[in-house]
Amino acid sequence: MMEFSLWKNLKKQLRRKRRPTWSLGAFVPFLLACWLVLPQEEYVFAAPDQSEMQSIIQKLEREDGPLTVEVHRIYVCGEESKPLGRMMSKQVVQLLNKHPEWKAKFVQAQSIVYVEQRVEDLSEHCKANAYMGVDKQGNLNLYDGVPKKEKVVRTFFQLDVRYMESSLPQDKLDQLTKGIRISDMEEYNSVLSTYSDYAATKNQKVMKPAY
Repeated sequence: MMEFSLWKNLKKQLRRKRRPTWSLGAFVPFLLACWLVLPQEEYVFAAPDQSEMQSIIQKLEREDGPLTVEVHRIYVCGEESKPLGRMMSKQVVQLLNKHPEWKAKFVQAQSIVYVEQRVEDLSEHCKANAYMGVDKQGNLNLYDGVPKKEKVVRTFFQLDVRYMESSLPQDKLDQLTKGIRISDMEEYNSVLSTYSDYAATKNQKVMKPAY
């Protein structure tokens, strides 16, 4: 049986997807649009603006009645929101002082406090559905579901596919094409660490694993 070639398979997929009148130049607007909507930077969680937080806390301290509090958790992969219930303003202030890394937004007219929490973990949905794999352009992606569905959550960097073929064993190439199941941060970091060595351009900004 002829050995599977990741490079040949990528070229074959590209030809199969392309209509006869298309050229590679026709993909440029599409690719630019993808790069605009997909996060390319390292997932470094920015610290909240302390002066802004102090202003919010001061406003909360002047409130008397109960407030509705909702938390929005932003994960390395995935997001989720849930209500924390009704709290007195004093309790909300205590909560924010206890977690200075959180961000908050106070909608005074509606008596609602939205809290944003950054979590260096995968959401429960991602733990159950995330895969890493390569697309037809040779990009290493994080997918919601198997790569065949092409539901990209995050694009990391472009791979030097030919270099990988000459360096990695066949089973590693097969895994990447089919999709590597990611169920926790250890697996997430391990795959990123392994394939960052095969970035197409060493000078490009490569998303690093979190340690």
